[in-house]
Amino acid sequence: MEPMEAVTTKTLHLFAGRHNRELADDIAGKLGIEVTEAHLSQFANGETHCRFAESVRGSDVFILQSHGSLDGRSLNDSIMEHLIMVDAARRASAKRITAVLPCYGYARQDRKSEGREPITARLMADLFAAAGASRLVAIDLHSGQIQGFFNGPLDHLVAMPILVDYLKDAGDDLVVVSPDAGRVKVAERYAQQLHADLAIVHKRRLKGVKNQVEAKDIVGEVEGRTCVLIDDMIDTAGTICQAAELLMERGAKSVTAAATHGVFSGPAIDRLKNSVLEKVIVTDTLPMPAEKQFDKLEVLSVAPLIADAIRAVFEDSSVSSIFDGQNQN
Repeated sequence: MEPMEAVTTKTLHLFAGRHNRELADDIAGKLGIEVTEAHLSQFANGETHCRFAESVRGSDVFILQSHGSLDGRSLNDSIMEHLIMVDAARRASAKRITAVLPCYGYARQDRKSEGREPITARLMADLFAAAGASRLVAIDLHSGQIQGFFNGPLDHLVAMPILVDYLKDAGDDLVVVSPDAGRVKVAERYAQQLHADLAIVHKRRLKGVKNQVEAKDIVGEVEGRTCVLIDDMIDTAGTICQAAELLMERGAKSVTAAATHGVFSGPAIDRLKNSVLEKVIVTDTLPMPAEKQFDKLEVLSVAPLIADAIRAVFEDSSVSSIFDGQNQN
């Protein structure tokens, strides 16, 4: 008796949650596909429901969701929606499920800084594994060790090529500034790529007080120079605005802030509008509704990066080659 054989062709499906649909549509356009409809809805009691419009049996499924709040839905809502979509794909017999997290929720809770605290970034990785994700794709994680929290492949993308391309014409007197000691390694990479000098804001956090920072001093020469502050995210904007003020006090010619994730919580917009910052540059890893937009803001798209990464995963080729290995931190 002849053995039974089947020649299979892989199908790519891209699904998107409701917390950054515009980014998903841009990525789909770059891949020459359409976002497959997930029919997401809410029950009267707030529970999330989804039902994929097409069969995904045997398919390579990518499920994109930015973890943040939007239109009355919280960050936790966005995470739960993401997990539910991953579970739906697993139960619909998808061959491989990749969860794409442009902004990884709870990434800052990556260690215990005080006693009796959780490590929620690890819990997040466990939840996605339990839901059925076989791979994660994330952009500019708060710290490199998060890559090891997920017991499977995690492709760490960096927005550096997009931000560097925007900043490359900033002038010969450019200084890349790290807003704190923890960001020095990343700022150093930017400085190398931009052929710029490096400076560091030395600061200390007030123990036991959340979202409050006391900036102290500048290490490096900034007088009369064009400064760009590099960070992974701008949340309440306290750190970045204090750092910018300190740079101007030390004689900087101008200060620009560049970050991957524009969270912009609470007082952030007012702080940034009224700050000494000349420009605030972020990417679209998180959606930018009208109420979060202001004159100084410039939003750059990460759609080309994510599209290239999805294509590489689908074709089983190298993701790190997209960044010449610069995405390892």
